[in-house]
Amino acid sequence: MANSNQIASDPNFTVQTLDMEMNMNLDQEESTFDYSKRAQWLRAAVLGANDGLVSTASLMMGVGAVKQDIKAMILTGFAGLVAGACSMAIGEFVSVYSQLDIELAQIKRDKTRTINDGIGKQQPLELEAKETEKLPNPIQAAAASALAFSIGAMVPLLAAAFIKQYRVRVAAVAAAVTVALVFFGWAGSALGKAPWARATVRVTIGGWVAMAITFGLTKLIGSSGL
Repeated sequence: MANSNQIASDPNFTVQTLDMEMNMNLDQEESTFDYSKRAQWLRAAVLGANDGLVSTASLMMGVGAVKQDIKAMILTGFAGLVAGACSMAIGEFVSVYSQLDIELAQIKRDKTRTINDGIGKQQPLELEAKETEKLPNPIQAAAASALAFSIGAMVPLLAAAFIKQYRVRVAAVAAAVTVALVFFGWAGSALGKAPWARATVRVTIGGWVAMAITFGLTKLIGSSGL
């Protein structure tokens, strides 16, 4: 009994016990957390960043296939960044606003069935805060998509901005894009607690295929004298 009392009163024993309890609580919270709740914003963020990276890099590679001038390559990348960010923002805004309209209409239909004064005359429908707090936000979605696209597009632009030699510049863009693709693939799977290896390989190969096709077709058309 004395030994057990001494152990219980030992500060080191108390700290170890608290650490074990905290780790068990964290493990339990992690196992019960619904990672599917992240799906919507995670999809928009990863898609936007990956799209900005791949589309801007592909445009720069395509122009670089026929024009070795750094100015032409940078201007093409910048134009792709601005146009892509605006397109992503507008597309996401329209899409999410359509979803918002559908969900609001469904909420009102549900309330129509339950709110009635018994005479057949419906009372004014007012949405409560708890009914609207989980609804999608079009402006937030548009801003997130534009920002994510811009972040992805900045990678090839920064990689090419300070390199005048053509072959080195193209190699630097390809290397930077590859590293970024690996990171985006890993980040998306890590945030969603999904297997990272397949996601990383899928994202990286997809980006390389897009750049290779753009480079090859632009080179072919440019060499034909069109």
